Amino acid sequence: MRVVVRGHQLPGLTCGRYTNIHVGLQVGREPVDLVPADAAEAQWVAEIRQVDGDFRGPALHGKKGERFLYLTWGSVADGSFNMFRRAMLMLADLPADVQQVTVSVNLTDDHGMPRCARLRPAAVQIL
Repeated sequence: MRVVVRGHQLPGLTCGRYTNIHVGLQVGREPVDLVPADAAEAQWVAEIRQVDGDFRGPALHGKKGERFLYLTWGSVADGSFNMFRRAMLMLADLPADVQQVTVSVNLTDDHGMPRCARLRPAAVQIL
């Protein structure tokens, strides 16, 4: 399965005490495909496979039956990414048995900050 995450309504490069904010898909412990938080939109693609009734892939986190993708937020300074929050897109919230699913995510919360915690239907649309 391929999961395409399309982010919109990014919060901007400065939010609260954080500056030069970027967001990326977390693979292992590292962010990949970083996008500045003042971009018009962002997109990430995660390849996921099923093995013995479980989901696997380099961008997946969590234990069996509770797998998810992380979008990780951080400040970038001197070439270093300093994570300060993450958002979780649960695989259980996505349609099963499809080859590809595209998810649209509003990346700014109601307080103008980078969206974090579990992404809920109000902020996520399955396309």
